Amino acid sequence: MISIRAITPDQTYPLRHSVLWPDKPFDYVKVENDHEGYHFGAFLDDELVAVISLFVNGQDSRFRKFAARSDRQRQGIGTLLLNHVMAKTKELGATTLWCDARLDAADFYRRFGMEAVSEVFYKGPIAYAKFSRTL
Repeated sequence: MISIRAITPDQTYPLRHSVLWPDKPFDYVKVENDHEGYHFGAFLDDELVAVISLFVNGQDSRFRKFAARSDRQRQGIGTLLLNHVMAKTKELGATTLWCDARLDAADFYRRFGMEAVSEVFYKGPIAYAKFSRTL
């Protein structure tokens, strides 16, 4: 059974690193304002298998560092986690949710009503675009 729980920024770092940027130094996955965010983990039998971090600034909210263990992808866990973040965003009074999405995950974000609102840009060799939606 999957449960979604609030976690600390430190708990997000191992998954952020191993899934998103395994070739970079560990500190590369830390966000300067991590202490200001809301961090959530998806747990399967008390094992952390996916993480996401939410940052709210008034009506504007952004999620970052969304990562699921490779052996747990495409099983609905990310969907549960993103739905949780969307509900939390509304609860906190924000009306816009956005992220910098890897283009290879664009179809996933479109299923949540998010659309590209920027030109393609690169972080290293990885193509991204800003995806956004109104809540």
